Amino acid sequence: MFPHAGGVGLCELVQHLAMADYVAISGSMEDRAIEFADHLHEHFLDPVRIRRGRYELPAAAGFSAEMRPESLERYRFPNGAAWVTPRSDARKHGP
Repeated sequence: MFPHAGGVGLCELVQHLAMADYVAISGSMEDRAIEFADHLHEHFLDPVRIRRGRYELPAAAGFSAEMRPESLERYRFPNGAAWVTPRSDARKHGP
């Protein structure tokens, strides 16, 4: 199985699958792969780290998926700053 990890927070969550497989299931790093997309990690308090093509162990306890409060506020739908368009811009680009 090769988990998909290209969206917001998916890399932070699937890194644990690699650790669980190695520690509790196979004991091997051969023929193992988990997707990595190198974007959006800036929104997390403990983002994934990659070294020599492999996920490193998380630096903090937990699932490593706790988002930064400022990211949550900015992208909260529908009233976060990322979704709110100033009225003057809305007139230029339609309703």
